[in-house]
Amino acid sequence: MDKRSEILRELERLYSGAKPALKFKTPYELLVAVILSAQCTDERVNKVTEVLFGEHNTPETMLHLSQEELEKYIFSCGFYRNKAAHILSASQDIVQKFGGQVPDNLEDLQSLAGVGRKTANVVYAVAFGGDAIAVDTHVFRVANRTELAVGNTPEKVEEGLMRVIPKKKWSEAHHWLIWHGRKVCHSQKPDCAHCTLAPWCPSAFRTGK
Repeated sequence: MDKRSEILRELERLYSGAKPALKFKTPYELLVAVILSAQCTDERVNKVTEVLFGEHNTPETMLHLSQEELEKYIFSCGFYRNKAAHILSASQDIVQKFGGQVPDNLEDLQSLAGVGRKTANVVYAVAFGGDAIAVDTHVFRVANRTELAVGNTPEKVEEGLMRVIPKKKWSEAHHWLIWHGRKVCHSQKPDCAHCTLAPWCPSAFRTGK
């Protein structure tokens, strides 16, 4: 068995059944939460959405808010002006183009104003059970360090991961990589000494010194 296969097997052993840390009840709530999660912790997003979704958890009710009103709700998530604009634009498209329902396929999800490929992949995989790998900062970092997929853009890493991971496990593997990045393979100081991927990881003990 090659190193990539060993790493994937160990990731699955460690994080089998891992779920998103974001709290949501509907595809729309997930969409909004993922937009808010850019450059923000899931814990912070969950605190914000707990309040926001109390009255504004559908695209129709979200559009009752002005840009400035929504910004006040999401201020603590950072980049609040852009995020508010993206949420309102996507909500407008969902209402006008899709009858108020979040579309269940990647093409239509990516057609929503303010929704990029990563967000579309997360919603498609998590909310609708589709096969997709969303590359966030954790996935990008862990994939490159372990050399599961090497690339200087999220798109290249996504393509590489899709080649080495069986399609039926794309969505699961996305969570394995995220949780490993959060728990062990930290950005500044990866915990290589306690990482069970170390025997196969080419970056083990060479990062974070």
